[in-house]
Amino acid sequence: MPRIAVAGAGIGGLAAALALAEVGCAVDVYERAEALEAVGAGVQLSPNAAIVLRRLGVLDALGAAAVPSSEVRMRRARDGAVLARVPLGPAAEARYGAPFLSALRADLQAALLACAARRPAIALHLGRGIEGYDLRASGVALRFAGGTANADALVGADGIRSAVRRQGTGGDAPRASGRSAYRASVPREAADADAREPRSNLWLGPSAHLVHYPVDGGARINVVAIVDEGIAADGADPWSQPAEAAAVERRFAGWAAPARRLIAAAPGWRRWPLFDRPPLPRWSAGPVTLLGDAAHPMLPFLAQGAAQSIEDAAVLADSVSRSGGDFPAAFSTYEALRRPRTSRVQAQSARQGSIYHLGPPLSLARDFVLSTLGPARLAARVDWLYDAPAEVRRFAGP
Repeated sequence: MPRIAVAGAGIGGLAAALALAEVGCAVDVYERAEALEAVGAGVQLSPNAAIVLRRLGVLDALGAAAVPSSEVRMRRARDGAVLARVPLGPAAEARYGAPFLSALRADLQAALLACAARRPAIALHLGRGIEGYDLRASGVALRFAGGTANADALVGADGIRSAVRRQGTGGDAPRASGRSAYRASVPREAADADAREPRSNLWLGPSAHLVHYPVDGGARINVVAIVDEGIAADGADPWSQPAEAAAVERRFAGWAAPARRLIAAAPGWRRWPLFDRPPLPRWSAGPVTLLGDAAHPMLPFLAQGAAQSIEDAAVLADSVSRSGGDFPAAFSTYEALRRPRTSRVQAQSARQGSIYHLGPPLSLARDFVLSTLGPARLAARVDWLYDAPAEVRRFAGP
């Protein structure tokens, strides 16, 4: 049985481990942290990701903790007017073959771990971050602080500051976008009835936008407020920065009352400076490749960071299964299939953020277009994103 090392036990790394185990590999997942703590708050699982998670058994493990979304509703910040609706729910499942779900990252990570624990071929090693590697004729020698290990191949799923990427490609560093996401979780009972509905809500305003949707089986509302700040991050851990509620409330003071009430109901906020990196010309070198944020970190304006790493896992496993044990060939195929799509999603995500944050007069034109397209045409505009490509469906099934 071939043995593959995966650096990182985040969503991408665990999905890759499950997918690779599904095609007959033994997988060692090496995670730097001594204990796994789910960072962030909510995650949207569009059909292109849900179809893979279903194949891996993760949707069953998530169960009722995941909330099916009935629609994406876009609203204007200043008065709350509904500009557009993108139908999801049964319509999306019929169209794409899988549901659109919202969940807590903690619940998704717990479901991935539960599925991994049921597979003897997967071993999770906590407190062992891969510091580097050496290529060998027979595979890869992994280097840790105070130890080494061997594998037939290595998948770097160790995030935007990936050590595997740094050794393999060097050069570029994470680049600050000048925007920050402020995250909060609002108890259901503290939110307006409208905010409790099973939909994804997107409010558009000048230099800011607001997203909220139910998670935790509907018990909480995940709230993300993204603002243009024009400043670089300070280098601290982006998930460990508390934010003052009064400052967030002031930033949205001119918005419609329902948005202000939801923001005021938040018991606390965390600030997350937004980073990305430019697309790489290559991800792989022999029996080493990259996956998820290590390969293609993207801004969150299409809510595709987790989804694209899950797609990666499916295509990686399918490529390995077809390679006859030739990992360099498998990784070359995987990269060739994935780089064009992830580069497009990266570019479109950045562009979408600029569109969301337009101010007058350009925002007036944006709002007019959104209000006149209609649900059917709006749904068609996301087909390229939510309809899993053929190389994903080969692994995930119809």
